[in-house]
Amino acid sequence: MKTFTIARILRATLHSQSSRAAYWRAATLVREIGALFRPCNQAFRRQVVKEMSAYLILGTRPIEGEVQIRMRSAVDWILRAQAAAGDGGVALGYFPCDDGAAGWRASYPETTGYIITSLLAYASRFGDAGVAEAAMRMAYWEVSVQMASGAVQGGALCPPERQTAAAFNTGMVLDGWCSAYVHSGDSRILEAARSAADFLVQDLDDQGFFRTNGSFVSTGEVKTYTCLCAWAIYRFGDITNEERYHYAAVRIIEAAVRQQQPNGWFAHNCLNRSDAPLTHTIGYTLQGILEVGMLAGRSDFISAVERTLVQLLPRRSVVGYLPGRFFADWEPACFSSCLTGAAQIAIVCYRFADHTGKLVYREHADQLVNYLKAHQQMQSDNPAMEGALAGSYPLFGGYMRAGYPNWATKYLLDALMLQGA
Repeated sequence: MKTFTIARILRATLHSQSSRAAYWRAATLVREIGALFRPCNQAFRRQVVKEMSAYLILGTRPIEGEVQIRMRSAVDWILRAQAAAGDGGVALGYFPCDDGAAGWRASYPETTGYIITSLLAYASRFGDAGVAEAAMRMAYWEVSVQMASGAVQGGALCPPERQTAAAFNTGMVLDGWCSAYVHSGDSRILEAARSAADFLVQDLDDQGFFRTNGSFVSTGEVKTYTCLCAWAIYRFGDITNEERYHYAAVRIIEAAVRQQQPNGWFAHNCLNRSDAPLTHTIGYTLQGILEVGMLAGRSDFISAVERTLVQLLPRRSVVGYLPGRFFADWEPACFSSCLTGAAQIAIVCYRFADHTGKLVYREHADQLVNYLKAHQQMQSDNPAMEGALAGSYPLFGGYMRAGYPNWATKYLLDALMLQGA
């Protein structure tokens, strides 16, 4: 990495937070490092040291093949996360340096929603009734915690009096309900999905952006990545044969494309740092635009996706490492990789290649996924780690530090299913 880029990242990181916020972030980091030395964290500590050594000295060797066994390992980890939550939802993730010894966080409605789609796809492909049953438990749990407005709360599950609605989370659960209804035909699922879809459509402003972004992201701006909700809305329109949902979905994507700069970078496209969006939110945006583009037959949407990919993919290293954030000129904006985002970009590349016939994008996707395989935990003394993908590489990097968020493993599973197709 160039000296200028290093200095730029340090300067931007310092300016992106107040002194008070910087203090608390540093204090939290110190506490997490201290927690590494708990006796129960021996396996996790070894992994942290191993990854830091690879990051600084040894490098990472991508892994070819092993697709089916790694899919199964990812599914098994997700099922353990569901069991750890204990209520039918999927635990937000495993973070062994949290206060308390368990490490598993509470159920997370948002990502449990789109995990349903992944598990039902896996179950259909391999004829696994047990996995399908687990996915349906998630779907019914989502019905039980849906807000009266039809929305889904932001953040991990909390008591009703503390819940705040979030459009993005609602869209991700709508995605899961669409899959669950197609699988089951249960009217309870369809009713919940309709309530969510209507909340989303009514939440749109005149420009096609959602008003209700929730209390877990920065305020005062639109959130471009919420366009991923359009895919779920369009799917619901297909299920119910109601054109008004298709129309709303297309409006949402048109609004997102208006945020694209000539070089393919999207403005207002991050949870909390729009000057340097995560590959995670870039992936959300690209997937929403691509999937609705394919469903609606909009070639301009497909072209917008390629406009970003041709700028983003050359930033990947020869072994598959992709920086986790990018400035508006596509220079790296952090020192670590957001592994979730890398998996999402791979998914977009596979889908783009399949749709357009441009097989070079499948090659790009394979390189990203083979790199991610090297960071999936396949053998660990701690079952809470086995099969999982971390938030960041290295583990103490900038995204979901020191743990395994469930959506990282979900997107790895999706990418593996596409690689093995």
